[in-house]
Amino acid sequence: MSAPQDYPALWLHEVRRSYKQGESSLDILNGVELALWPGESVALIAPSGAGKSTLLHVAGLLEKPDGGEVYVGGAPTAVMDDAERTMLRRHEIGFVYQFHHLLPEFSALENIMMPQMIAGLSKASAKQRSEELLGYLGLAKRMGHRPAELSGGEQQRVAIARAVANGPRLLLADEPTGNLDPKTADHVFNALAQIVRATGLAALVATHNLELAGRMDRRVTLRDGLVVELP
Repeated sequence: MSAPQDYPALWLHEVRRSYKQGESSLDILNGVELALWPGESVALIAPSGAGKSTLLHVAGLLEKPDGGEVYVGGAPTAVMDDAERTMLRRHEIGFVYQFHHLLPEFSALENIMMPQMIAGLSKASAKQRSEELLGYLGLAKRMGHRPAELSGGEQQRVAIARAVANGPRLLLADEPTGNLDPKTADHVFNALAQIVRATGLAALVATHNLELAGRMDRRVTLRDGLVVELP
């Protein structure tokens, strides 16, 4: 599913999303325009209730917009059926959440191998790539540990490795350091930045951490359902 690099990794074009509330409608996204380019990290800073999660869900093809178009690597997704959207999401989009969502009964290594094997990679290839990712993120000695045996920062680094294991074009992160103390958050953020630089993927990171946001390439917010660039 490769596409020319002159396409944005993600382009939200006139995206609208609203929810029914009884007889009325609650408009969350009112014609959003946002483009992310390969190798670019963008911080999404907005108060609770402004629509950050909705924007990430639409960008990640977890929700369909009510209007407009979501392009991933230049490919329009509105015309895709659920199976096509799932396949595109599996190969082209990685997700990191505030809580790591690692499978507790599996080791760090196995948690990263699993999405690769689901995508069709052999066990040997998935194991090799997972070991490389964990080593790159400073977790070579923690590969055999289960999530409960890892610190919060280690768990999130494993979650980042899992999110990029299939070589996605786009990484979407929703408050990935929200549950961590400042020092640990800094380590996790550095791991995220390392991966973006090394792989050339585009990252959209929703965060309340203004210090970390200030170290990203761009900062945007949501106002009245529209994306607005911040200085």
